[in-house]
Amino acid sequence: MELKVKKVTRREGFWVGLYIPAIMGGLRITVRHFMRNVIFRKDVVTIQYPEETRRLSPRARGRHRLTMREDGFIKCVACYMCETVCPAKCIHIEAGEMEDKSVEKFPVVFDIDELRCVCCGLCVEACPKDAIRMDTGIISLAFNNRAAFDYTRDMLRDKPVESDRIKYREVPLPLTQEESLPNSTGSLAE
Repeated sequence: MELKVKKVTRREGFWVGLYIPAIMGGLRITVRHFMRNVIFRKDVVTIQYPEETRRLSPRARGRHRLTMREDGFIKCVACYMCETVCPAKCIHIEAGEMEDKSVEKFPVVFDIDELRCVCCGLCVEACPKDAIRMDTGIISLAFNNRAAFDYTRDMLRDKPVESDRIKYREVPLPLTQEESLPNSTGSLAE
C-alpha cells in the first residue's frame, strides 16, 4: 500500500514573513489589557497581596491546629486515628501517660510534615475529640528550608486569645534519653 502525501502550498507574502502583523496584533492585545486593568480597573485579576487577600471558599482548608480544653490542656488523647487514616502518612504521634487521671493519654510527640500533607481533611473527620482542625485560614506556606515545614505539637497548639481568658499551661514532657543519662561527673544532666 502506497502512502500519498498531499502537498499544501502556503501563500506567504513579504509582510507575513516579517511577522509584523503578528507583532502588531500582540501589542494591540497587550495595550487593551493594560488600559482595562490599570486605567479602568475593570475585572482586575491581579491581587495586591499584602493589602488585599483572596476570598476563600467556605470549604477551603488551612494549616492544621490542635485545639485546647477549657483548662488549657490539649484535647488530643493520642488515639492514633488521624495518623492511621492519613493517606500521605505525614502525621506522627507518640503517646505518653499523665499522673493526672483526668487525662488518660496525651501526645508527647505530634508532628505533621506539611510537605507530604495533601490537605484532604481526613484527619479532621477521623478525630473523635475534635482535637485537630484545619480552619486557620493560613494557606500560604513559604519557607526557605525543608525543616521549617515540620510542625511539632507546640507549633500546632492554639494560641491564647485575649477574649477567652484561658491560661494555657505547658504539658510536662518526660525526660529524653540524653537528659536522663548521667554526665561525665556522675550527676544527672540538668
